Amino acid sequence: MKIRLNRRKRSLRKHISLFLTEKKVLQLLMITTFPPRECGIATYTQDLIKAIDDQFTKTFDIKICALENGDHDYDGNVHYILETQNPHSYYRLIRDITSSDTIDLIVLQHEFGLFRGNEKELLLLLGAIHKTSVVVFHTVLPRPDKETQQYIQNISAITHTLIVMTDSARKILEDDYLIEPEKIVIIPHGTHLVENIDKNLLKEKYGHQNRKILSTFGLLSSGKGIETTLHALPSIIERYPETLFLIIGKTHPCVVQQEGEIYRQNLEQLIEKLQLSDNVHFVNEYLALNKLLEYLQLTDIYLFTSKDPNQVVSGTFSYAISCGCPIISTPIPHALEVLEKGTGYIIDFNDSAQLAQKSINLLDDEALRNRISLNSLHQMAPTAWENSAIAHGRLFNSISHSSPKIQYRIPEINLNHLKKMTTNFGIIQFSVINHPDRESGYTLDDNSRALITVCQHYKAFGTKDDLNYINIYFYFILFCFQEERGFLNYIDFEKQFTSQNADCNLEDSFGRAIWALGYLISMSDIVPSELIVKAKKLFNKAIPQAKFIHSTRAVAFIIKGLYFSGTENDSQKINLIEELAERLVQMYKHEADAQWHWYESYLTYANSVLPEAVLFAWLTIRKLIYRSIALESFNFLLSKIFSHNTIKVISNKGWMHNGQEINPEHTGGEQPIDVAYTIIALSEFYSNFNIKTYKDKMFTAFEWFLGNNHLHQIVYNPCTGGCYDGVEDGYINLNQGAESTVSYLMARLTLENYPDSANNTLKNYNTKAILIKNDMTKNF
Repeated sequence: MKIRLNRRKRSLRKHISLFLTEKKVLQLLMITTFPPRECGIATYTQDLIKAIDDQFTKTFDIKICALENGDHDYDGNVHYILETQNPHSYYRLIRDITSSDTIDLIVLQHEFGLFRGNEKELLLLLGAIHKTSVVVFHTVLPRPDKETQQYIQNISAITHTLIVMTDSARKILEDDYLIEPEKIVIIPHGTHLVENIDKNLLKEKYGHQNRKILSTFGLLSSGKGIETTLHALPSIIERYPETLFLIIGKTHPCVVQQEGEIYRQNLEQLIEKLQLSDNVHFVNEYLALNKLLEYLQLTDIYLFTSKDPNQVVSGTFSYAISCGCPIISTPIPHALEVLEKGTGYIIDFNDSAQLAQKSINLLDDEALRNRISLNSLHQMAPTAWENSAIAHGRLFNSISHSSPKIQYRIPEINLNHLKKMTTNFGIIQFSVINHPDRESGYTLDDNSRALITVCQHYKAFGTKDDLNYINIYFYFILFCFQEERGFLNYIDFEKQFTSQNADCNLEDSFGRAIWALGYLISMSDIVPSELIVKAKKLFNKAIPQAKFIHSTRAVAFIIKGLYFSGTENDSQKINLIEELAERLVQMYKHEADAQWHWYESYLTYANSVLPEAVLFAWLTIRKLIYRSIALESFNFLLSKIFSHNTIKVISNKGWMHNGQEINPEHTGGEQPIDVAYTIIALSEFYSNFNIKTYKDKMFTAFEWFLGNNHLHQIVYNPCTGGCYDGVEDGYINLNQGAESTVSYLMARLTLENYPDSANNTLKNYNTKAILIKNDMTKNF
């Protein structure tokens, strides 16, 4: 008995230890240059760490060991210093790391120049620390001599993983350094998401209106090859006298130490000699990020004239493409990989004539520049810092011994894109990237969902401005109602109904309108009473047509609308809910079998609204069969779309029929609206049955927007507040239309009802909304 008890104790301790290990935050030590040191790697690391912190919570704790070659005043983020030219400093760092029982993983940002002359000490450091380590190569030199080859091979032998930023760098490591392919991971240099501000507005802001802007940026040194552009400018100016070339960036600190400002002075002399003073402007600053991104967005053509054929990757190049700049570049490996996809032109090293001709070609053709810009944004989206953070986080998690569960940080609520898409008439249907596409017009579908969304926001936060948008979307729904025909769905930008209304089945649109009106009516305690009166009047006019609706999902939407509108002591509403619910029940009985618990012989779009509607019917009428079918069908649906802590909704490229399973190799066609509807339904089922699995799946499903999808890329754009239009087989559809953005917001606002989301203060905001209602009602 005593032996068995000890075994139990040991087993319990083991389980407690495993539990604690799984819950532990993964601590990383990043060995790197770091601000205020002015260096490309320092900026890169700062951006990466910020992205990881923004993307995840309670997952990674990152400490900094700053690589030092001078005397910089670091902030509290830096916990260690490695003086790269001091051999004793390496030994001190070995001692500090090996004595720490909290550091799980070492990440070294490597550049040859940082450790020149102290390569042996670096190898000693990596070999002595006995921690899992990753080395990120910012440069990979091709055709190395024996000594360099051996140095990189030694690093590879000591460390767990090598990260490079381009496929060409991977190939060099494999072919020239004989590194095993399985040891190499490609994570592209991160780029910043931008709002794509109007170019002309930015030119005016910086005093460059009516100019054709060419630019380059980065810490200045002779390797930048700026003189190549200066020699090309006379030919460009002859064609376009308004051309202005911006040289953005300070001289590199190391260059200043070694030779002062000789290179900049030589450029100034060349500018004077070529009589270019009116066409060249130095921005001699180490720019803050927001200002740099604005300069790049006002640029018509970005010029990259590096003289170094071995420069594998350039952060400046990446930032320019992420801002939609058409690029003209010398043939560094990074440029060769990216520009072959239609984002710019390659010229030979030091070839001013080619640069001039390519620049003139682009300046001649604004439509071509716009196409290249659009293509650039699509090509660079996977490299956004948010996606880089996900790639790094997944890698760190997979190679660490503790392997904590990755927890995505829930973003703050941002209505900017919804408001940008909304005119004083309604919300526009589509967008090109994040710019509203007026040609797409409006739909009742989008405005109905937008009304629900802003009602959710007003209910949660009591923001007075929400009432303006509630009015816009309500009056759009009212505009769409026709006494004889019910609701029409499609309206062009000139507020005319289109021919699509005659060609399409409008039943689902009818159902969504009823749902939206019902949801608005449910907020009668906080919305001005005159608007509620109008909503009820429209609801009562429309609802008699519900009996003639046959679309399965329209029936479900109508039940939701009836439920939210309030059924207490209203026998007509109760009877209609029962009549519609019985249709769903009969469909279920007809189609369901031992393995297939569904209302139809296939799963299509907006599936979760069906069991959710039956749930609302049970809450209204309390027929046990409604409860049983709601739970059985919902759990069946969840079993088909959830696996391995991820959600994969039914693809719009192919429905799932009875007897089939989702093919894991069939990817793409996943849309935000289906994920959002699932989250909303999970919330309702959790609220009524208190089954923890529903709540867990709700947050798991929301992570789909944040990168927990088969592409491991963000679907929500935190920069604009918009949501991308879908997850396809190998790419994200970057257009941020009304349906996707509103769907994301509906899902995000649903999470606001739970303490798991940040700053849940719903009761206070409801009180505020009631006060606003009383004030608005007086002046309505």
